[in-house]
Amino acid sequence: MISNFTDIGVPEDVAKAMNDMGWETPTPIQEASIREGIEGRDMFAQAQTGTGKTGAFGSIILGRIPAGQKLPTAIILLPTRELALQAYEEMTKLAKYTGHVCVPVYGGKGHKADIEVQIEDIKKGCDIIAGTPGRVRDLVTRQALNLSDIDLLVLDEADRMLDMGFIEDIDFILKPTKKDKQVLLFSATMAENVKQLAFDYTRDAKEITVSQDEIVLDLTKQYYIPVGRRNKTWALCRILDIDKPKAIIFCQTIKMVDLLEERLLKYKYKVEAIHGDLPQQKRERVIRDLKEDRIDVLIATDVAARGLDIEDISYVINYDMPEDVDTYIHRIGRTGRAGKEGKAVSFVTSEEEHLVTEFQRRTDMLIEKLEVPEEEGMKDTVKKVIDYDQISDPFGMVRFEINLGKNDGYGKVSLADFIIRNGRVRDAAIGKIQIGTDSSVVEVHRDFANRMTMDMPKCKHKGKHIQVKVIQE
Repeated sequence: MISNFTDIGVPEDVAKAMNDMGWETPTPIQEASIREGIEGRDMFAQAQTGTGKTGAFGSIILGRIPAGQKLPTAIILLPTRELALQAYEEMTKLAKYTGHVCVPVYGGKGHKADIEVQIEDIKKGCDIIAGTPGRVRDLVTRQALNLSDIDLLVLDEADRMLDMGFIEDIDFILKPTKKDKQVLLFSATMAENVKQLAFDYTRDAKEITVSQDEIVLDLTKQYYIPVGRRNKTWALCRILDIDKPKAIIFCQTIKMVDLLEERLLKYKYKVEAIHGDLPQQKRERVIRDLKEDRIDVLIATDVAARGLDIEDISYVINYDMPEDVDTYIHRIGRTGRAGKEGKAVSFVTSEEEHLVTEFQRRTDMLIEKLEVPEEEGMKDTVKKVIDYDQISDPFGMVRFEINLGKNDGYGKVSLADFIIRNGRVRDAAIGKIQIGTDSSVVEVHRDFANRMTMDMPKCKHKGKHIQVKVIQE
């Protein structure tokens, strides 16, 4: 395993740490960047979260700078506190055998975010700083962080840093650093402002592109399950009970995240939720709980999970289908990481099936249809119900079989009248009727479907009990 990484230029001590982390094969960006990066070349790479870029720039940093210096010689700038913390954690793991010390610096609440704590950590000595531009600038202004020995600078998620207005902070941070430092710039997009940033900050940079397809094509198997809104929790619990995955579940709204967390906790699953309304300290604790296996399932919104980097996620479940392909790719990129296979499953209602076709066309990736898993003798945690939205036709009509027909003296008009009168169904809600000898098939709009199954069986025709059955084919 180690040779797979040493073959592309990763130092042996770093490759040994990668082996301990369970990494098996280099990702495309690692293959394209590490050797030349360790030789000192600047880089401008288009790469999404999930492509293995932290392993790429981490290997370059640990292969380029010595450990145990008085002042930091490498700095990684990232747009958010979550990404700064994740970069610190990854760098610490990669430096397991090299002796390099990394210190995270970022704002917010909590012990680690306390600026005085960060100043003390820097005073103890560190080789690498992983931080947000605002906090790094603050520390430089306070003269608590000396950047005059910086030999290597990483700008990660540069497009987001530009969107968040960090350009002035970055310029300020770069002024005290060495003029001939090596610069590695990573961005999810190649927008013109990002290209200008690369032009301004790098010299003869090697350009690398890792397409969105490469993130998930090889290591993430993609599926969709046709399931209506009313049965999503049933389908989800089946997956959790049978496959027992370590999973991230994505919902569209904060309200849905909270609601689903409440439901799953009621059924005794080890879950926690994360979204933008939670305090930063709690968000960090939830992520730590997932990393340290105190919970099995994280329920999240897209905003909260942006940049989330946890290697052993075996499943991503789109409880709510995303509306655009970029969000879809971002979500499923949370699994299939660091050489390990992952599974992405999307719950798709009948109204959303066109999105599967669109995502397949736009990404040139197969999203395979899957049935809800079954296990013989297993008792469902959540009971499956009839979802009229899912089984209705494009006009909202649902087909029912009723045990009345010609032998009972009924024709189309008289049967419709019987249903309207006894089932409290509106005239306009009844569609086609096929009269049979002893039973008939009636179309009724889904808004009145419950009345067909609940009210009609309470009726009788000449002493005959009425029986109604939903036709789901």
